[in-house]
Amino acid sequence: MSDTTTRALSLLNLLQTHRHWPGSELAGRLGVTERTVRRDVERLRELGYRIESTPGAAGGYRLEAGSAVPPLLLTDEEAVAMAIGLRVAASQRLVSGPETTITALAKLEQVLPAPLRRRVVALAESVQPAGLNAGAAVSGEVLGELALACRDHERVRFTYTAASGEVTRRRVEPHALAPADRHWYLLCWDLEKDDWRTFRVDRLDAVEHTRVLFEPKPLTAEQIEEFIFVARSWVRQAVEADAVMDLPLDRMRELFGQWGQGASDEGDGRTRWPVGGADFRETMYGLSWIPAGVEYTTDLAAPARDELRETLQRMLRALDAPPPAVPPQRLRERAPGR
Repeated sequence: MSDTTTRALSLLNLLQTHRHWPGSELAGRLGVTERTVRRDVERLRELGYRIESTPGAAGGYRLEAGSAVPPLLLTDEEAVAMAIGLRVAASQRLVSGPETTITALAKLEQVLPAPLRRRVVALAESVQPAGLNAGAAVSGEVLGELALACRDHERVRFTYTAASGEVTRRRVEPHALAPADRHWYLLCWDLEKDDWRTFRVDRLDAVEHTRVLFEPKPLTAEQIEEFIFVARSWVRQAVEADAVMDLPLDRMRELFGQWGQGASDEGDGRTRWPVGGADFRETMYGLSWIPAGVEYTTDLAAPARDELRETLQRMLRALDAPPPAVPPQRLRERAPGR
């Protein structure tokens, strides 16, 4: 393989792994001049790759979908079949390593021409794997667009429909896509809220790329996992209540971290915090995390309120009663030298 061909393939690989590249950065990575980059871009265009170029100091190159599938040794039918399979695998979580499925889907759909994309959408919607308890339907196209934005660190806008039915337009810096409990979640920095937010992807549409890049804020894998775990917990529970604490909202968020999501300022140095669970025991566990010494009230309704009161009264009686006698066998086991 000639040096020219090797360099052109290296350039193609760079264009496929980032949404936009400045010409100077491509030249630096390839160890050539910007003039050579321009020549190699023309060679790729002749092979069928549609590469958009923009002039100026902030200009560069961007791989776009063309009028036909570029030479990937795939027919149109094979490309459609692969895209459908990746969409189904991503939306149904059929394989391990879901981030690999998403990035592969994003890379393939980035170069699919519009007619083939429409075929993929139509066919993928009719494919339902048997024997699966699937979650809410997720648009493969939306997953692909969000995957590109996460990969390229590009700000996006989208429309989000909350569980309450409220529809809002959001502007965010996407950080990660993660599956959990048959749903996909987008973890991102919300530019209006100036804070991290997690969105259910099936409630999200009308994704708009802004072409504004950002420097991602550092997050560990453990922090991402905690964000997603908290988001999973924010579904309607069988037993729900609000706790109004004698604690300012800022201090409450400092103490609760991500578990403070949903809290609101009640005024007079108090904070309202929603808490719930599958039964009164889980709700009681949530209330037990309110810091020591912080007084609070709760609107926990009957019968959970009565069940919780009866359980706490028995606990208090048990704590006030003399401890049970230790059996002789246990005393012998505790004896020194044993």
